[in-house]
Amino acid sequence: MGWKAAQKLIQNWKILRGDNVMIMRGKDKGETGVIKRVIRSQNRVLVEGKNLVKKHIKQGQGHEGGIFTVEAPLHVSNVQVLDPVTGKPCKTGVKYLEDGTKVRVARGNGTSGSIIPRPEILKIRTTARPTTAGPKDTPIELVLEKTYDAKTGRGMPSL
Repeated sequence: MGWKAAQKLIQNWKILRGDNVMIMRGKDKGETGVIKRVIRSQNRVLVEGKNLVKKHIKQGQGHEGGIFTVEAPLHVSNVQVLDPVTGKPCKTGVKYLEDGTKVRVARGNGTSGSIIPRPEILKIRTTARPTTAGPKDTPIELVLEKTYDAKTGRGMPSL
């Protein structure tokens, strides 16, 4: 990717994985689907079961070759989030509720202005990592070992 393309990367994404979207342009125009994957480095999204293309894959070790149908990524400007109340495509905005929580709301003409909930699939990812130490983890005794004394300067590398 050149530096010009890198300048045009979207900084504040309003479309999340698991959102219901409508395709606005392309061969699947007017169809709805769920976002399967967001590719932020290319400003593209994969919509589940849409924008299908044939791909020729060469046979190799451990996998069969042939012609497969795969989902191709769409540019993020070609999809819009669906309003949960009206079911029509809309723009999204950000609003803060009285308790201080940040929510997405439907914006534009003919929209309800309702809250667009975060997809359930994103809530699954917030599970805590396992706390058991693995074979490549540093032992806790070495982590807590004091190697520098600020008063005496002991442990300071000689430059």
